[in-house]
Amino acid sequence: MIVFLWVVIGIIVLLGLGLVVSYNRFVSQRTLIKNAWANIDTELRRRYDLIPNLVETVKGYASHEREVFEEVARTRSMAASTTGSPAQQAAAEGPFVAALGKLFAVAENYPELKANQNFLALQSELSNTEDRIQASRRFYNANVQGYNRRVQSFPSVLVARSFGFKEEEFFEIEPALRAAVEQAPRVDFGTGGGAGPTEPAPPAPDATPPAPPS
Repeated sequence: MIVFLWVVIGIIVLLGLGLVVSYNRFVSQRTLIKNAWANIDTELRRRYDLIPNLVETVKGYASHEREVFEEVARTRSMAASTTGSPAQQAAAEGPFVAALGKLFAVAENYPELKANQNFLALQSELSNTEDRIQASRRFYNANVQGYNRRVQSFPSVLVARSFGFKEEEFFEIEPALRAAVEQAPRVDFGTGGGAGPTEPAPPAPDATPPAPPS
């Protein structure tokens, strides 16, 4: 009888420890997701800060393209003021990215602009910023994937339901818009014989995804 009692107590203790470990892991994963999202937001803000100078530089050569400049300013303002969920931020990024693509399309028509050192420097910095955005996005989505898998899996789903851990949103944009993000800043602005833009830095390697769910 005493042995049976100790076995029962041992099982209860193990279950309790398992509950604590699973709960703490959920908390750690959720904190990591929040930090990863903060990194994305930082890089997006960096890009927003670059755009006014880029627009002013293009204006110096294509001042009549007022409609494009106004669209960039309007969509940038909307995207920068969005403070909702990752899905809401992605939706706001779409029009801004499309407008940014139009701005670079305008720049292609002006050889003197394409040789402007200030423009080349801004283009290079924007390209590097896009690399960091994509690396941060992949890191964030990898952590969301691992976290959501645990929320859905047994037995961790029991802990998730008991303590209110819910699935997190991925940060994704439509494929066409993602292509514009990745390609528009990488337009070849070289002039043939002159000095071309600084070669953009390669994308940062993806961080190691979270460990498999328990």
